[in-house]
Amino acid sequence: MTYGELYGYGKLALEAAGVTEAALDARLLLEHICRTDRNELIVHADRERSDLEEQFYRMVIEKRAARFPLQHITGEQEFMGLSFRVNEHTLIPRQDTEILVEEAMRYLGDGMRILDMCTGSGCILLSLLRYSNECEGIGIDISGKALEVARENAGRLQLAAVFLEGDLFAPLEGADVGLFDMIVSNPPYIETAVIDTLMPEVRWHEPLGALDGGADGLYFYRKITAQAQAYMRKGAYLFLEIGCAQAQAVAALMQEAGFEKIEVLKDYAGLDRVVYGMKAAE
Repeated sequence: MTYGELYGYGKLALEAAGVTEAALDARLLLEHICRTDRNELIVHADRERSDLEEQFYRMVIEKRAARFPLQHITGEQEFMGLSFRVNEHTLIPRQDTEILVEEAMRYLGDGMRILDMCTGSGCILLSLLRYSNECEGIGIDISGKALEVARENAGRLQLAAVFLEGDLFAPLEGADVGLFDMIVSNPPYIETAVIDTLMPEVRWHEPLGALDGGADGLYFYRKITAQAQAYMRKGAYLFLEIGCAQAQAVAALMQEAGFEKIEVLKDYAGLDRVVYGMKAAE
């Protein structure tokens, strides 16, 4: 089959399976299998591909049609202009989370110390380290399997970061790690009852522990806001990604915990996405 014929087959198969972005996913999977770029379909659509390429392409299209996430098939996801390894043990980095990173970078100075809570693939922490100078970072996650991916990503990006396994701040208790200038987190924030209504790609294939935020979705925000200041320097900032309906509740939790200069930031769709505030200087 030609490159164009393979693409047409993949597009129709994914459309029939109800995949939202069938045309895009069919093209990306074809590029993944044939090791080509987006120009190939425009310039060389009539070029014959090998039987082996056709066989593998049909296999990955079948997986995508069964609602395996595209990123789990390719094993990668771009985030902040960087390529991150992902698998079934990590939440797939999303564009909305780039809002948190971009805003945090505005407050990140050279040589600062960063703590990334619920680090997953490490995409937030490693992006901040990549685009700053001489900063230090620790990432914490309760999943050892997720931390294996985070460490692999750090190695691929040639970045020095420490990753600790444990429940929220527990790995830091009694440890001589010093105080942090910034804490960032994209914790689980989906209400337990809502998880069964999510897209199949999410509810079937992404780790439940990275999704479930408890009955009201606020379990981890309560824990983090209550404990964070013990690990922060005066004037340090806490940045939290939130669900689009959680801004008021999370801002109230931060205020109750004594944070100041609390702000809510919207994403590209105009929805509330990040809440952040500063530890009081006094």
